[in-house]
Amino acid sequence: MIPIIINEWKILLRVRVLVYLTLVFVASLVLVTWLGVIQNQKQQNQKQSAHKQVREQWEKLDAMNPHGAAHYGSYAFKPVTPLSSIDEGVNAITGNVLRLEGHVQNEIVFSEASQSLSVSKFGKLKPSLLLQYCIPLLLIFLAFSSVSSEKETGRLKLLVFQGASLPNLILAKALSVWLYGFLLLTITVAVQTVINLKNTGAGNLERTLLLLVVYSAYYYIVCTLATYLSARLKNNTVVLTAILSVWILWTIFLPKLWGNTTDKIYPLPSRQVFNDAMQIDRSKGIDGHNPTDEREEKLKQKILAQYKVDSVEQLPINYDGLLMQEDEEYGNLVWDKHFGSNNDILQKQKNVYQFSGFFNPFASLQSTSMGFCGSDMLHHVDFLKQAELYRRDFIKKLNNKHAYGGSKTGNWKWKANNAFYKSVQDFEYKSPLFGTAFGFYLIDIVCLAFWTILVTLIVTLTAKKIQLV
Repeated sequence: MIPIIINEWKILLRVRVLVYLTLVFVASLVLVTWLGVIQNQKQQNQKQSAHKQVREQWEKLDAMNPHGAAHYGSYAFKPVTPLSSIDEGVNAITGNVLRLEGHVQNEIVFSEASQSLSVSKFGKLKPSLLLQYCIPLLLIFLAFSSVSSEKETGRLKLLVFQGASLPNLILAKALSVWLYGFLLLTITVAVQTVINLKNTGAGNLERTLLLLVVYSAYYYIVCTLATYLSARLKNNTVVLTAILSVWILWTIFLPKLWGNTTDKIYPLPSRQVFNDAMQIDRSKGIDGHNPTDEREEKLKQKILAQYKVDSVEQLPINYDGLLMQEDEEYGNLVWDKHFGSNNDILQKQKNVYQFSGFFNPFASLQSTSMGFCGSDMLHHVDFLKQAELYRRDFIKKLNNKHAYGGSKTGNWKWKANNAFYKSVQDFEYKSPLFGTAFGFYLIDIVCLAFWTILVTLIVTLTAKKIQLV
């Protein structure tokens, strides 16, 4: 096989158009990758600057009532992952800033898509666009005539008569084209790694290596299938039509079709339905039998009995702070119910969509690309969860200060000093560990492995039956 691969590369290098095209492709990949890293760094610097400013404003708060500070609130800024310069995934449409305040869980806002005047079906020009769409197309054009041309000239029969195994011949030609795609892929990843060298820790090296593996597997599937069809079908025109039809089916029709099917199987509630259900549950009780006034009365009697007094005015603490925290705790239960329900639906949708990789390897490639770049829904939802947990702890500290800090019930003019606000810990997002992302996308990895083995077996087991003319 090695002599055949070497010979194929000698032939490819003699094609000047391909050499020039390769240089253009490499320059484009390097430029797009470099611009992606620069853009990422710029966005991250902007978010860090905004976060620093928000924190400085919080730490400079004058003495004020803790409940007022709860309404003043803070902000959580979704960080940019180092590898999102390769594949930005859902980041462009999900928002970047989340306001954290009392009584309400706000939606994340300021997505790039909402502020952009340019809308594209394929999104912004990122390395993932070239790696997922352009390079496979180039590989198809290199592979579709690799065997059929040999058949037309009669050279294929001569090679077989000289002792060359037809399955090995097909695989060797497929690998020679695959090496070309792997070279372009390696250049892209190497440029991104070198430019972004200071962010290679925290599992990013493992994520980068897995990106190489999944993209390489997909390129192998495309190259092997194209080369096999080149040997199986009659002429170049039929081969090109067939492999392009498969490519269009994989990249355009099946993702849309299966995505719509998944939405029908596990539909998400609309934003209006979600918000209305939240309001109803907060006012009337999660089960419809525990409205606000009943919950307030139970809390009141519990606190009065605890301190052995007859009215809230006799309490040595500020009952208003306890009441606000009780409302927060109940609101958290309501949020967990509805947000958890939506998260379960999203998880089911993702699981169903992942299984489409068994008949569409492109779906698995896209999922793993976003997942290992940290720009998928898993990382986004994890950010929302961590921000919400921080918000709860943040508001609880303010309510406890209002309740136990020295004020009495009804005294809304009481103020906590600046030292207290400085003592409130800042929000710090911790990205999911590499193992979490790997486990979440194990199905997609299995699907790509399945396709890799499948196309190899097809060539190995059926190539001998192919007619040589």
